[in-house]
Amino acid sequence: MREKWVVINKKEEFEKLSKNVKENPLALRILANRGISTVEGAKKFLSPDINNLYDGFLLKDMDKGVDIIREAVINNKKIVIYGDYDCDGVISTVILYKALKKVGANFSYHIPHREEEGYGMHSGRIQKLKDEGYDVILTCDNGISAFEEVKLAKELGMEVVLTDHHDIPLKEVDGEFVSIMPKADAVINPKRNDCTYPFKHLCGAGVALKFSQCLYKKMGIEENEYKELIEYAAISTVCDVVDLLDENRIIVKNGLKMINKTNNKGLIELRNVTGLKDKEVNEYHLGFVIGPCINATGRLETANLSVDLLITEDEKKAKDLAKKLYDLNARRQELTKESAERIVEKIEKENFHHNKVIVVYDEEIHESIAGIVAGRMKERYNLPCIVLTKGKEMPKGSARSIECYNIFEELSKCKDLMSKFGGHPMAAGLSLLEENIPKLREKLNNICTLTEEDVKPVVKIDLPLPLQYLDEDLIKVIEGLRPFGKGNPSPLFAVKDVEIDKIWLIGKEKNYLKLRCKIPGKNSAIDGLSFDKLEYFKEVYIDKYGEEVFLKACDSNCIRGKIDLIYYPNVNEFNGRRTVQLMIKNLRIS
Repeated sequence: MREKWVVINKKEEFEKLSKNVKENPLALRILANRGISTVEGAKKFLSPDINNLYDGFLLKDMDKGVDIIREAVINNKKIVIYGDYDCDGVISTVILYKALKKVGANFSYHIPHREEEGYGMHSGRIQKLKDEGYDVILTCDNGISAFEEVKLAKELGMEVVLTDHHDIPLKEVDGEFVSIMPKADAVINPKRNDCTYPFKHLCGAGVALKFSQCLYKKMGIEENEYKELIEYAAISTVCDVVDLLDENRIIVKNGLKMINKTNNKGLIELRNVTGLKDKEVNEYHLGFVIGPCINATGRLETANLSVDLLITEDEKKAKDLAKKLYDLNARRQELTKESAERIVEKIEKENFHHNKVIVVYDEEIHESIAGIVAGRMKERYNLPCIVLTKGKEMPKGSARSIECYNIFEELSKCKDLMSKFGGHPMAAGLSLLEENIPKLREKLNNICTLTEEDVKPVVKIDLPLPLQYLDEDLIKVIEGLRPFGKGNPSPLFAVKDVEIDKIWLIGKEKNYLKLRCKIPGKNSAIDGLSFDKLEYFKEVYIDKYGEEVFLKACDSNCIRGKIDLIYYPNVNEFNGRRTVQLMIKNLRIS
């Protein structure tokens, strides 16, 4: 499917910024493209000050929840932190663990086993916790859908404080969907309709951070001490793929500075084992190196390993656990590769890719990687995708969606077919009987309103930027807009009719593309690299010039022709020499 290239052109916002903000025009153009048009907005974006974090007490029920925990600490009641097995759940647990330890609470933590208990609160576990003498449940990154479990805990005489960030469940009443919540003692979730907190897009660890901020205040602990927890919240904020704007930008920007100077023994050893010891950690490393290692334990063994890594004070234990996490992630990567290949084969054999919503069931997939595989399929076909596998009691799996399809709302319309589900507009988890899988596939596709235009891949370009304007100073301006991620993607630039004169197939398997691009008006060139466009380039080049020309070009490293590029520039440093290069995101033959 041919991509649609679109230049973002928020002219009005750019003109407002240009008149009122003294900053490089390129930076202002990118800010305007991110929807920022005021002096205050630009200031907050360009200088994400840790002191501008919002007061956590603005969250609905925060005062109630903190009072319950404060009273429990004073009266030595037993508190259990009820977390989750993904990265956000682990980090949220770590934050609350450190906060409760700081205030002298009598507490422990529990993270469900993915296969034995599944996501969220579990009735059997709640009964066991009561039998073990726990008085208060404090959840993090879960609980907003735990109606029966919260009811049971209350019947058993326990107090329940929910801290969560997932979408509020919906119930159909007289043909309309209304929000419903469990009857806990406190429900702290920025997405509550009646919550006036200024920022709705915190991850679970972000909410846990705000809870810790408020608990410290109530317990008379120096408020600045909660800021030590920001480095952990930064990891989750990137890994849970929430918008890196406003408060999240403050958390990640400042959290990265802390991570690069961290005293946490577990983080130090994890950096060492992943090859980041002498590198400056950025948001890419959080999302694609550190985060996956933290996630791997909950996928393949128990997430307690990741919590233990981040709370231990023992250097040897930290070293051993970091190695364990690294090895588990390597195993997870291999499982993902094998499973993705098998699912592609099944989708194309069954012609599911001709549906508007892909629903595929494969008993052999490890349930822990269903979400990753669903994400890969969503990227491959640019369609919403649900990957299901065999669960302990019934099939379960994960959904991943595209921008214009709210998977949570659409699944809500099919709740009669599922035993359990929850999530966000872009991602969800679900369980259902095997006989309901074809019914779910049929219903989702029957009610789907996606058009051909909706599912056409769109590449958004920040602005055309000819190669002759690229230098290290300009790249420094671009890098100053980091951290990049959801809500603030890496800026993309476009250039047309680039003359190429050299080609290299690089990498161990010769599966990466490197092109020498001539700079107009100069007797020089710039290299462009692509790690995923070789096959596409080969296809379109052969289509225009023929296979023989392409093969000769590869043999001689010489190639002819012009291409249009979408790229992101950076600086490559090798053997003490620094050169500007292009990271090619998309290309087409001119």
